[in-house]
Amino acid sequence: MSVSKEAQLRKHKRIATGLFFLMALIYAVMVYLQHRSPESWMGYVEAFSEAGMVGALADWFAVTALFRHPLGIPIPHTNLIERKQKDLGENLGTFVKDNFLNPENIRPYIEKLDVISIVSNWLSKQHNQKILEDETLLLLKKIILDLDDKEVEDFLNTKGVELLRSIDYQKFASSGIHYIIEKEEHLKLLDRVLPQLSEYVSESRAMIRQRISENRPFIAFLAGKKISSEVTDGLLAFIEEIQMDKDHFVRQKLTVNLEEFAKDLLIDPKWNQKFDDLKQEFISKENLASYTEEAWQSIKTILLENLDESESLLKDYLRKNIQKLSFNLTNDQEMGKRINNWIRHFLYRMVLKNRNEVERLISNTVESWEGKDLSNKLELEVGKDLQYIRINGTLVGGLVGLVIYSITHFVFWL
Repeated sequence: MSVSKEAQLRKHKRIATGLFFLMALIYAVMVYLQHRSPESWMGYVEAFSEAGMVGALADWFAVTALFRHPLGIPIPHTNLIERKQKDLGENLGTFVKDNFLNPENIRPYIEKLDVISIVSNWLSKQHNQKILEDETLLLLKKIILDLDDKEVEDFLNTKGVELLRSIDYQKFASSGIHYIIEKEEHLKLLDRVLPQLSEYVSESRAMIRQRISENRPFIAFLAGKKISSEVTDGLLAFIEEIQMDKDHFVRQKLTVNLEEFAKDLLIDPKWNQKFDDLKQEFISKENLASYTEEAWQSIKTILLENLDESESLLKDYLRKNIQKLSFNLTNDQEMGKRINNWIRHFLYRMVLKNRNEVERLISNTVESWEGKDLSNKLELEVGKDLQYIRINGTLVGGLVGLVIYSITHFVFWL
């Protein structure tokens, strides 16, 4: 593109310069002819060509003075763009901000934006849905492979410790006990333990007699067998009584004790301290390190396998959601309207919020350019059109000179 612009600029410069030399040649020929064999019409041609040269030179000087010193001579008020580079950047930034990035100019364009229609039309095509699916999968795979395993494991470890320590285990345990009481699971456990206990007592008659003999030898000598049998029978009867009586005081006492224990878990400071000590002792980065490492490696392997498989749950889930998104964007006009309004509002605020940043960007960019580069860039953009000023100056100057010459001769002829 710049090569084409440079070629056009050179071409129009040659035309403007060639026109000047043409005027100079005509002027020289007319002067020569008027000295050799003058004719009345030669004066008009001479005046036209002479004024054309003056106009061409004047406009050449004006155009050239914008971008450089004419003929390399540092004439005051020339090479304006390079000398006024900073002011030009500041003025250009301010001009763009005040005349383009203002609410009056921005709002009409932003209100016409219909991003949802563009997206829905693009996404309605099966081919584009496949593109979006493939690109999303590639992006996900790249993200997973680029992740540093150690950093992820440390992150999971840290968050795992924070999460596990944030759990209110006292409340959790208290709620669990209340659930057991509500479902009478403690009584069911008691009903399972009592038959085993009864059997154990029956099988321990000899041991009971031995214990009586060891602790009370005199009583055992007099009535050891009878007493041990009575103790055993009494225990068995008590156990059977608990089994048969669903409202037995032991059952009630067990329930009451569990309820009191659940209450103490919540209000007793000693339990709070015990649970805090347990958290500090067992929930640590060192203890969780092996679990978080194994968890991340498992998750990573599963994700990569799902991304590589031609038909996987992850791909199927992504495909269905892309299709669902396409359907909703096409058919849910209310949703599309809400999203469009949000996008417009967001863009409107962002543009106005960053007006000053755009101004600084333009000013700093122009200021950072080399002076000669800036002159060359601007000349490349507008230089071709400026050459028409030289061409017009040549022709208009010639016509003005011709008019002046004609009027002068007409007046004197009268």
